[in-house]
Amino acid sequence: MNIAIIVLDTLRKDAFDEHFDWLPGTRFDNAWSPGAWTTPVHASLFGGAYPGELGVYAKTETLDCDRATLAELLSEAGYTTRGFSANANISSAFNFDRGFSEFGHSWRGTKYKDHIFDWGNFVSKTQDQGPSRYFEAVYRCLTEDVDTLASLGYGARMKARDLGIEWISGTDDGAGLALERVRNTDFGDDEFLFMNLMEAHGPYTPPEEYQTTGYTESPSIGDTIGEGPVETEATIRQAYNDSVRYLSDIYSDIFTELRRDFDYIFTLGDHGELFGKDGAWAHNHGIYPELVNVPLSVYTGEDGVSRRDDLASLLDVHQTVLDAAGIDAPSRGVNLFEPLPERDLVVERYGLRTNRIEQMSASDYDQETIDRYDTHLFGVVVPERYYGYETLDGFKERELSPAGVDLCDRLDAARDALPTASVSFDEGSVPADVQDRLEELGYA
Repeated sequence: MNIAIIVLDTLRKDAFDEHFDWLPGTRFDNAWSPGAWTTPVHASLFGGAYPGELGVYAKTETLDCDRATLAELLSEAGYTTRGFSANANISSAFNFDRGFSEFGHSWRGTKYKDHIFDWGNFVSKTQDQGPSRYFEAVYRCLTEDVDTLASLGYGARMKARDLGIEWISGTDDGAGLALERVRNTDFGDDEFLFMNLMEAHGPYTPPEEYQTTGYTESPSIGDTIGEGPVETEATIRQAYNDSVRYLSDIYSDIFTELRRDFDYIFTLGDHGELFGKDGAWAHNHGIYPELVNVPLSVYTGEDGVSRRDDLASLLDVHQTVLDAAGIDAPSRGVNLFEPLPERDLVVERYGLRTNRIEQMSASDYDQETIDRYDTHLFGVVVPERYYGYETLDGFKERELSPAGVDLCDRLDAARDALPTASVSFDEGSVPADVQDRLEELGYA
């Protein structure tokens, strides 16, 4: 039994519906994520429990929970476990390679080798020195104990990507490399494949032929706290959709390769993106429905598309994979292909990341503003198809719930029933090169 989980990072449900009509399989239109950004959602996907239960969230981002991960369980059951991530959060730097027999990264995404000059740390420390700093970097690549050619090549690609010089940097954020890896892999029996593709994530830099706006950045937490970005909502939304169109096209090629070898292909989004909802942008803040009502499609060999509207969770992917592989292990999820139970689902967000707080402090935000955004937010999804969620301005509902459905009470009950892992915070464990990539993606 060959099983693949492909995460299309930052893909909104409405964008998926518009641009992925070609994708066969069973679509769960009422699927919800347990969190609103990458790290906690992937922890739940791998661990089969809520982020708070696992102790993996804003200020504790390493996958160091005691529970065995999905890849570890599959590996113990005899599976070959392969992973690829274009997201710096989902990398060996944060232990997300646990249980994988091989785990690859996009060229600039995550795991830098010891023999490569530390460009990320260098750039972070010399931002005020102007272009002359690059002469120093070249000199250090020539004189320090590093692989000179590899280090110079990496630096050239890093700068070329920022400048949009595609013939040097490559044309995308890793999906092209993912396609190449799939095409060049001789998959056998009992294979597990995980991939995270970042083409829908900001900065919005699809290949030039997909760009229609000239906007190749992405909004920041400062836009949420302040008056919003300079560009119009329509421009930013179109830039995002340009990236999604490219993602759809290249994922179609990846999927064509995968369906030849895999019995199950789970295609999902970990979270969405905001375009000014209540003044919020990107996915730096909040648990709005546009962030947590996510795409979920499961392919099992069929040619067409079928739809389910019963309440599903990304946690259910965990249990469905376990059942497909014949593994008995704890999971909060249920099998997506069995009748889904009547249950309330929780959405969690545990404030701001430590490095984002440091960034805001360095940008002269006062402590009151930082504390306002560094707050825990929870939401609840109920089988009656209603979603209630906490915001900085009080409790809100996606649609007004009818009499007899008290979402506040349901949220309190669901939250009280969840244990929270006891964890210690380690604020200095992120390598400088990974930190630099996170800053570029708007995570820090």
